[in-house]
Amino acid sequence: MRRIADRNVWIIYGVMLLVGIAYGLSTAVVSLHLDHLHYDKHEIGWLATAFATGIVLASLPSGALVRALSPKRALVGALLGYAVCVSLFPRCETTASIAVVRACDGAFSVVVWVAAETELLGRAGKSHKAFVMSLYATCLAVGYVVGPLSARVLIGLFPMARVFYVAGAFAIAAALLAQVMLASRSQAAAAAAHAPSAASTMDILRRIRTSCFATFAYGYFQISVVALLPLYLVKEKGIPEERTILLTALFALGMLGFSSFAGRLGDRFGHLRVMRVLAVVGLCMVASFVLLDSFAMMGVAVTIAGATLATISPVSLALQGHVVPPEELHRANALYNTFYAAGMLVGPPVSGYLFRARGGGAMLFHLAALWVLFVIFTIVFSADDPRGRAAAPAAKLTEA
Repeated sequence: MRRIADRNVWIIYGVMLLVGIAYGLSTAVVSLHLDHLHYDKHEIGWLATAFATGIVLASLPSGALVRALSPKRALVGALLGYAVCVSLFPRCETTASIAVVRACDGAFSVVVWVAAETELLGRAGKSHKAFVMSLYATCLAVGYVVGPLSARVLIGLFPMARVFYVAGAFAIAAALLAQVMLASRSQAAAAAAHAPSAASTMDILRRIRTSCFATFAYGYFQISVVALLPLYLVKEKGIPEERTILLTALFALGMLGFSSFAGRLGDRFGHLRVMRVLAVVGLCMVASFVLLDSFAMMGVAVTIAGATLATISPVSLALQGHVVPPEELHRANALYNTFYAAGMLVGPPVSGYLFRARGGGAMLFHLAALWVLFVIFTIVFSADDPRGRAAAPAAKLTEA
């Protein structure tokens, strides 16, 4: 039976579930709130980039912050900072104040991710890092599902601003859970994490280049699809607008259903090898979307895309845990999230340009081509995964 014996890993999962609900609550109503403030879609899109800009600017410093404070302290502090930002958002009345709060939201969020990922990778054993990280991604994803559903109920009962306050309350609850229940690392583990480092940033980037490409591609793909796929379905496929919401849910369902299994495959057969297979299947689903006219078949394709492309992220994080020493995990995770945010920044303008100039089909084909490049990259640098050269024997998943 596969199990994780370290209770602190489960505490982090609980923290991230609460964080995911907070994210889901606020994300579900941000655009609606801005629309009520009479911002048009173009302005809402530009304000969305403020969030990604905050992530980009804070990603590299977040690694140093996590190292200086410890992952636990950085996690608690960032959660409280996020709670303040999300609670202030509905009180902002000018474009400048909204942009600043959204950028700070992104900055605190990336510290949360880097701190949680550093702590999890440091506690996970070598034989099951992908399994541990896949459950981390699952907890966030469950929150992203529960949050919007809860938001729909709340806006039927209270003014929309209350949703942001509830999101802040969930973030505070997550901070309290981490502060009270999460134990500090052992002296040996803490000493290893703070050991002097001789590795340069470029050396770390070379070790994790395939993981960084994976998260860049996913950030690019994810934000482009969220922003433009519904428009493509409505304008070029004739799908009613309300039905496009179902496809978003199916993408999340595919990810939730397959994430832990993908993690186990990565732990057993090599993370880079599994990432490559997932990308091949996923890109075929993206490309096939152009040819599909049946909504049922679109649902199948989206579910498979979620089960493959969305599960690459936790497997790529696990690969980092194998190739980066404990004292460098904070720097590696900071670089990793920098590439994710870079994909979020670059994806929408390029995809939007292709959509306007060549149509939705060209936009989807170029997203598939991005994953083709990733597959080629993993073949060229297949030696980056030490487990990819020979399948490791299955191991019992226990934590010391």
